[in-house]
Amino acid sequence: MKTPLRALLLTVLALAATFGLDPFRNYQLATAAACFAAVAGLTVLVGLTGQLSLGHAVLMASGGYGFALTASAVDGPWPLALLAGLAAATIVSGLLGLLLGLAAARLRGPYLAGLTLALVIALPSAANSLPLGGDQGARAPFFAVPEPLAALIALEQWHAWLAIAVAAIAVTPMVMLRSGRAGLRMRAVLDDETASRLSGVDPGLVKAGAFTASAVPAGLGGAVLAIATQQVTPGGYGLAFSLLLVVAAVVGGLGSIGGAAIGSVLVVVLPWAVDELVAALPADLGQRLNGNLAVLLFGVGLIALTLAWPGGAARLLDRLRAARPLRRTAPATGPSAEAAPGTGG
Repeated sequence: MKTPLRALLLTVLALAATFGLDPFRNYQLATAAACFAAVAGLTVLVGLTGQLSLGHAVLMASGGYGFALTASAVDGPWPLALLAGLAAATIVSGLLGLLLGLAAARLRGPYLAGLTLALVIALPSAANSLPLGGDQGARAPFFAVPEPLAALIALEQWHAWLAIAVAAIAVTPMVMLRSGRAGLRMRAVLDDETASRLSGVDPGLVKAGAFTASAVPAGLGGAVLAIATQQVTPGGYGLAFSLLLVVAAVVGGLGSIGGAAIGSVLVVVLPWAVDELVAALPADLGQRLNGNLAVLLFGVGLIALTLAWPGGAARLLDRLRAARPLRRTAPATGPSAEAAPGTGG
């Protein structure tokens, strides 16, 4: 019961924090919540089973399309359309994740990464071949602020509330999975597949299950983005975005849900900060750096973080927390220690 209660408390705190943000910051918060849902699944997948996925953006897109098409087709009150869209996002992304998981059970290393990368590259063609609206994508329904809250909150804040709630629903099971028996099986398969098989654990089943479990929060993250932007386009889930999700997982710390939250905020805030910096530069220099500076900073920051703290931001925070009590309780040394009362005769 500790994990659901902790998730509820953090969700309430996040909802309360939206009152101190302007509309644009609330939009950024909704985007970060969407990325958090996807990165939480990705960090568990890579950190606990070692399966590298470069195509989680496609899983987000599948959830976004499932949400947009289903919610738009529902003729009824907005809560019914919202729930139906979220259910469709869960089912579509879960099925796609299951298919990838079955392939992942037979592939490993660069072969699995290559398969997921091919899906990202093929997404625009699939959007043109399937009834998904082509390059223009699919329109998602507009969820206005409910009348009882219209005088209290703005539209962006309402969308941030929805994003935070959906992200909490998506991520909480991943926390429980990571710390439960399923997480132990994943770690066992990662450490030694032969030993885990001798212990009665099927590595293929564990890998397929892990991929499916990581796909569902990614799909719900895509649904959150559809709520915030009212549209799902294949261009929004390209290779650059998919690699950003991997960067967020690595920067935050593979296997850490808290690190996934840190990494998700960074990949949302840093590009905006870089754009603001480029806009403040002279026109000629800003034109040269536009689109390149963010990639450069991400690359340099990722290399520096990997060298300084291989475990990511989560490992750094753990070290800081562990070092704090040591400073308080460090034993006294030198002549004064001998004279301390109660230490000797």
